[in-house]
Amino acid sequence: MRLTRSQKIKEFKKLVWNFYHKEGRHDLPWRRTRNPYKILVSEIMLQQTQVARVVEKYSLFLKTFPTISALADAPLAQVLIVWQGMGYNRRALALHRLAKEITTSHKGKIPHTRTELEALTGIGPYTAGAIRAFAFNEPEVFIETNIRRVFIHHFFPRTKSVSDKEILPLVEKTLDTQNPREWYFALMDYGSHLPKVTKNPNKKSKHYVKQKKFEGSHRQLRGRVLKFLHTAGKCTLALCARTLEITPEKTQTVLEEFVREGFIQKNGKNYFIKNS
Repeated sequence: MRLTRSQKIKEFKKLVWNFYHKEGRHDLPWRRTRNPYKILVSEIMLQQTQVARVVEKYSLFLKTFPTISALADAPLAQVLIVWQGMGYNRRALALHRLAKEITTSHKGKIPHTRTELEALTGIGPYTAGAIRAFAFNEPEVFIETNIRRVFIHHFFPRTKSVSDKEILPLVEKTLDTQNPREWYFALMDYGSHLPKVTKNPNKKSKHYVKQKKFEGSHRQLRGRVLKFLHTAGKCTLALCARTLEITPEKTQTVLEEFVREGFIQKNGKNYFIKNS
């Protein structure tokens, strides 16, 4: 007997909840809080980083910067040192700037509305929706990689190219409006589990981009240069290139990128991490 759409949705929700209750990641530290600042930190950390690595850094970061004002007042160099090992240092810079903006414009309180959240530097639709759902238990509709994987697997098994526009109505249709916070936890946990038992459904997404190898990448080069600056305090282009055994041309490209992005400053021939 062929199931109707409403029956499929009912069975789908039952499957996701059952998995979550039996095998969900209930002990993740950011799930044991409703503090908007702590949830914001976790959301920025979880972008493009495995959960296990975030767990290692999350507690240290919050111990060092227990409040958003403490983060805003901290020197950028200290933030980058604590962030070390997470990769994608732009996120640390964005989080630091965000803390300053919230402290200045919102008296240190993370705003509640989507409009206010998306007006903040570096906050896009997903992060705004996640903060509203996880911190305030608001029934927001949003999508990320694990959620996308779940809906493609269950509702588009024979479709080769699926857009988020096709998925979002199903996210809204299946949303537990009374308990969106935990429902999204359940979706994410089930989505994280799926690649262990089937081919990655996200390869059928129109938005799928294969991650480039880290070894030998420009991203790895940026990380090496920034780490050297942490250790050395300051350096010239020539010293940095010679020490790291990188061509002066590549070293200059990275250093100039960091200056434009606000990571570092240049004084004469010396480059150094900004103090604030």
